Amino acid sequence: MKFWKKIYIFSILVFVIIFNAASIMVIERSHNRMLEQEIDSALSQYMSIHSSVNAIVPIVRIYDSIDYEKTVLTRIANEFVRTNKEQHVYLDIRDEKNQAIFSNIDFQMPTQREELSKLSLDEVRYMLRDIDERTILFISNMVDVSQTSYLFTYMVDVSSVYQDRVDQYKFFIKVDVVACILYMLIMFFVSRGLTRSIDRLGRTAQVIAQGKFSERVQLQSKDEIGVLADNFNNMAAVVEDKITELERINQEKQRFINNFTHELKTPLTSIIAYASFMRTTKYDEETFLDGLNVIYSEGKRLEMLSLKLMNLIVLQEDDFELEMHDLGAVIAELKPALDMLAQEKQVKIITVFEPGELRLEKDLIKVLVSNLVDNAIKASEEQQTITIQIVWKDGQCVLAVLDQGIGIAKEHQDKIFEPFYMVDKSRTRSGKGAGLGLAICKNVAKVHNAIIQVTSNEDQGTKVEVVFTPTLQRGGMQE
Repeated sequence: MKFWKKIYIFSILVFVIIFNAASIMVIERSHNRMLEQEIDSALSQYMSIHSSVNAIVPIVRIYDSIDYEKTVLTRIANEFVRTNKEQHVYLDIRDEKNQAIFSNIDFQMPTQREELSKLSLDEVRYMLRDIDERTILFISNMVDVSQTSYLFTYMVDVSSVYQDRVDQYKFFIKVDVVACILYMLIMFFVSRGLTRSIDRLGRTAQVIAQGKFSERVQLQSKDEIGVLADNFNNMAAVVEDKITELERINQEKQRFINNFTHELKTPLTSIIAYASFMRTTKYDEETFLDGLNVIYSEGKRLEMLSLKLMNLIVLQEDDFELEMHDLGAVIAELKPALDMLAQEKQVKIITVFEPGELRLEKDLIKVLVSNLVDNAIKASEEQQTITIQIVWKDGQCVLAVLDQGIGIAKEHQDKIFEPFYMVDKSRTRSGKGAGLGLAICKNVAKVHNAIIQVTSNEDQGTKVEVVFTPTLQRGGMQE
């Protein structure tokens, strides 16, 4: 069942229960008040009869005659009935032998009258009875006049009070039907209007589930549903970002696999081709040596590729132990090896260090610097200069590698840290590269909670900065 239908049905049920219960309570309370008024009025009228009888008691006792008593009581009863004939009142007077002294009733008196049980003198009792189709109020009292006691029964027809209650219920049923119909019509539109926002949320969720992650629900309300819509949009934005990130990662993985396959295919093809050629060709020392050189060279290339892939795998772990080291001293240890790399192109490497210590994994820092310098050498021309700087500023240590080489185009700068990504494939191939150096550098920086920033312009050189934010202990060396 839809939510708006639940609101519609339950609100109608609540309305019907409360409206009917309240109306019944009002009708019954009104009926009880009217009945109490009728009883009070009847008791008041009966007390007037009782007062009249008490007034003639002294006179009756003077005459000391039962017949005179009955005559006087009959006269009082006739006068009372004549005075109240429009009020549907009845009076019945009986002596001790249950003989009627006066009675104007037009119905059969009940044989069982519980109110007369153990009725004492001057005690007044009343009871309501349904007789035929009427409701009669019986008021009974024993009066001692002179020589005997008389039972006075005063009766009032209160059927009109009960008929009023019936009429009120009939009117209420009509009002109830009209009110329920109007309420049902109003609540139909109200419930649909209140849940329209939820319908929009549902439709938007369906659209998003179909892959349109940029879809958003448009609601201007500031109530709870409006807040829910805002939270839903925020959630959808997060989901969209996560999906975009996952798609990007998936593309990177696919590109990694494609590039890795390509990198393996090239040296393996050369190795297999030369091995097959040497197996099927007559021995020629020069050709044989050339083939072995190619096989050796491509084998070393595979070895280098496997070592760099192993570095990438190892760097995914988080259990490296960092110790306090002078970054400049670590690079100074590596400087001879870097100079050897630069000799082929006659590139000069200059180091400028500010003293300071920070927590490092020494071997990983050497891998980081070696890869950065190696890339700088490959991008440089002969006789150019590469500078390695360590600068401390604003509580941060900045390791920078600057070259004067070919630079990196803007469209490539956000991709150069992806594995196997190569800006100049022909230059990298000739340099025996595989596009893994900067990917390794990025992971090394991540281990040290550092970030890498690249500033480069084509034909103007490149500046790569590794920014560390350590707990500082200054002191060190400068070269």
